[in-house]
Amino acid sequence: MATTETNILNRLYFVSGSLFVFALAVVFKLCSIQFIQGDGYRELAEKRTVKDFEIPANRGNVYSADGSLLATSIPKYDVGIDPVTSSNKNFEAYIRPLCDSLQAFTGESASSFQSKLRKARETDNQYVLLARDLSYSDFIRFREFPLLNLGAIRGGFVFSQKTKREHPMGRIAERSIGYEKIDENGYATRVGIDGAFGIKYLRGENGKRLKQKIGNGQWKPIADFNQIEPKDGYDVYTTIDVNIQDIAHHALLGQLEYYKADHGCVVVMDVKTGEIKAISNLGRNKNGFYYERLNYAVGESHEPGSTFKLMALASGLEDKLIDTSDVVDTEKGILSFYGNKVRDSRNGGYGKITVAEAFEVSSNTGIVKAIDNAYRKNPSKFVDRLYSMNLNDSLALPIIGEPSPIIPDPRIKNGRWSGIALQWMAYGYGVSFTPLQTLTFYNAIANDGVMVKPRFLKEVRKFDKVIVPFEKEIINPKICSEPTVKKLQALLKNVVEKKHGTGHRLYSDNFSMAGKTGTCQKDYATKDKLNYISSFAGFFPADNPKYSCIVVIHEPDKSVGYYGADVSGPVFKRIAQKIYTDTPIIEEVQSLDFKNDVVNEDFGHYNDMANKYKQLMPYVVGMPAMDAVALLENLQVNVKLNGSGVVRKQSIDKHQKLKPNQTIVLEAS
Repeated sequence: MATTETNILNRLYFVSGSLFVFALAVVFKLCSIQFIQGDGYRELAEKRTVKDFEIPANRGNVYSADGSLLATSIPKYDVGIDPVTSSNKNFEAYIRPLCDSLQAFTGESASSFQSKLRKARETDNQYVLLARDLSYSDFIRFREFPLLNLGAIRGGFVFSQKTKREHPMGRIAERSIGYEKIDENGYATRVGIDGAFGIKYLRGENGKRLKQKIGNGQWKPIADFNQIEPKDGYDVYTTIDVNIQDIAHHALLGQLEYYKADHGCVVVMDVKTGEIKAISNLGRNKNGFYYERLNYAVGESHEPGSTFKLMALASGLEDKLIDTSDVVDTEKGILSFYGNKVRDSRNGGYGKITVAEAFEVSSNTGIVKAIDNAYRKNPSKFVDRLYSMNLNDSLALPIIGEPSPIIPDPRIKNGRWSGIALQWMAYGYGVSFTPLQTLTFYNAIANDGVMVKPRFLKEVRKFDKVIVPFEKEIINPKICSEPTVKKLQALLKNVVEKKHGTGHRLYSDNFSMAGKTGTCQKDYATKDKLNYISSFAGFFPADNPKYSCIVVIHEPDKSVGYYGADVSGPVFKRIAQKIYTDTPIIEEVQSLDFKNDVVNEDFGHYNDMANKYKQLMPYVVGMPAMDAVALLENLQVNVKLNGSGVVRKQSIDKHQKLKPNQTIVLEAS
């Protein structure tokens, strides 16, 4: 009996002891969670329900040299409501006037909105989207609607902000103005000025706002203020002159259309400073329309053809192995090197002519004979002279995508050298440069031998305060001697002024120009597939030049014409005369019918150049209404929008001068 009682007591003590130990373990675990692991668990809980969201900073604007807007960031807002968070009293008091306001704005019935919001409240749906892609003015209007004006906590007001980059000049210089796009993985695509100077100046610093998860993947701001306010980016002022840009763009566009060319580019540069005043790059799409497809001037390297003859003669003149008065035999138009033939620009050649005449008529055999005689025994000397003029150096442009020049060198393994490299280089084959690299050399000749770096920026500003000024950069203070420069300048003038010059059809009695034509073959497979690159590089006025310019057009229709003097030269002339005389130009080749809308493929861009000045009314008919409103608000005018969708009518005609705070009425479908 005693043994049985003892066993029972022992079991009782064991159970009691086990319960006591378990209780101690529970207490210990609770204390551990509360005081040791508590911070970690609290942080984990907050991460799952509360999160910092980045508020994108307003990207800085891009302006032309005279302050015309080239690129701007327009804020867009998505607005919604959390119908659960507000009290019954507030919800019932303001639900009807809120829905009336929504009806007036969207056109959707108030009863439909009310039904949607009541159902969301009954089912604890904490997010209902009310409107998407609102402009700032409409966002402010929404924020004042009944119930929403009570804020995030009492009224359930929820919104998200994003920015959209707009180019008020449309697709004119769009590739050069550029953009910066960052994908969901953080990979950035940077193009043009906007891309080159985005990180350092334009991007700004993003802000932060604390939001709480409310279900269905939606987040609601916890407070009506930001934890960290975003800091806007700086504004950059480019060297682009919108007047010259307009002239260059349309001159190139008209010629591309006439010759049905694949693509082309034009660059206008200030001789003394290197400032790029205009840059246009147009390529043809599958429908035959031209738009800013790629930045050919900066990023496309190709054999220059006859425009390289200036570099070749500069070498011979500077080394005193060639003089412009030397006589060369063009050998009836054909020279042979190791079984490979150099054919002259005219069947039968030009007989015996001076080196100067060979350049002026662009005689291939004449120039090749002169260079071969001078450097056959020491081709490295020719290459070294090209190097001394910085022709082997890239321009180190901030705009991404510039390839390095290609110059064959007999001393470098795999340096593209061959038994005919010297002779082919003499007339522009076997070497490769971008249009801007070629123009930089021509600009140096116009600038009396001073080679300046092409420059796209004048300064960086914060409001009206200059933060970073950009000054002229000299690549080489003297690429060759003064006598050599003077001879080269005279050669370029004679190409246009002398009757036998390849550029004489561009000659004008009341305006002087200097330059060199270039016609280069591409695609050597068969004669049927043979295409051409037509170019013209030079400067104007011929005496005391102000601007240098290059025009390059790829693959013009051979049945219409392909020589540089016919295809690219007229673009050069049109630009020069428009800039300096502003007189109508009568072309010998063709008359042009400019179509302002051919470069526009979507409604996101203007159909003309009406907005090249900030004070002129642009043409916004056909644009999405929200985009049109945002664009006009950037011009410091008031906008009244009737309807939504696409703009069908504007109260002020295009090209009309705008006044500050003027009201413009837009009628939309």
